[in-house]
Amino acid sequence: MSTIAVVSERFVGRTAIVTGGGSGIGAALTGALVAAGARVWCADIDPAAAERVAAAARGPGTVTAVLLDVTDAEAVRSLVDGVVADAGRIDLMFNNAGIVLGGQTHLLTLEQWNRIIDINVRGVVHGVHAAYPHMIAAGSGHIVNTASAAGLMASGLLTSYSTTKFAVVGLSDALRSEAGVHGVGVTVVCPSAVETPILDKGGVGDFRGRAFLLGAEKTKHAYSPQRLAEDVLVAVARDRARVVVPRRTRIGWLLSRIAPGFIERRMADYVRQELRAMDEH
Repeated sequence: MSTIAVVSERFVGRTAIVTGGGSGIGAALTGALVAAGARVWCADIDPAAAERVAAAARGPGTVTAVLLDVTDAEAVRSLVDGVVADAGRIDLMFNNAGIVLGGQTHLLTLEQWNRIIDINVRGVVHGVHAAYPHMIAAGSGHIVNTASAAGLMASGLLTSYSTTKFAVVGLSDALRSEAGVHGVGVTVVCPSAVETPILDKGGVGDFRGRAFLLGAEKTKHAYSPQRLAEDVLVAVARDRARVVVPRRTRIGWLLSRIAPGFIERRMADYVRQELRAMDEH
């Protein structure tokens, strides 16, 4: 029996909210949770996208599509409180909604800075603030925050994105050290480029998201969101602090801690290469 088949038994009947569930990683998480027998609320700012994901999910679990803007703290709290009122508890909170704004930092407007901070940081804070007290009261639960490899290794041309994802990693690590006292787990997800719509949008100027992100990883193929969803469920079942995938990303992260100067020079060279390519484009 596969690892995911074994750990999936731990999700049967558990309640879960997935923000940003209408596409990409959130859609894959929703599908994996339903397949594992969980009761899932697939939340997205695009209700039609959430409905499509819900309709496509297959398994013994159930899924409810809901409209949610994670920048609206009251809306997030209302959803969490509603799940608790309906199901009696909230077992799993996946704070997954996020955006990217790649490109040269001096081209970003303050409005764009505020938008990425509101969604990527405050959106996670709103989810934690709403779900964590319920989990403390129950003495159980697990919070999963989607960050990025860019939250472990800083990258030029992803300055605003790295800023927010470093914040998510820090929030998750700090919360984990206190949440365990209450029987609550915390996991932060830090993948490199994942095959999602985010690769092809969210740039300023002539930024080429897919080319830049895959080139930085020296690969032609992004990581599968379905495979990442399985990685995450295994990590949650085993109460792991971090999911850093694929293997080359774990190696890069290790090198960044052992030889930070080398990684910094390598990234600076790659950014210069990308800037030349943008000029020629």
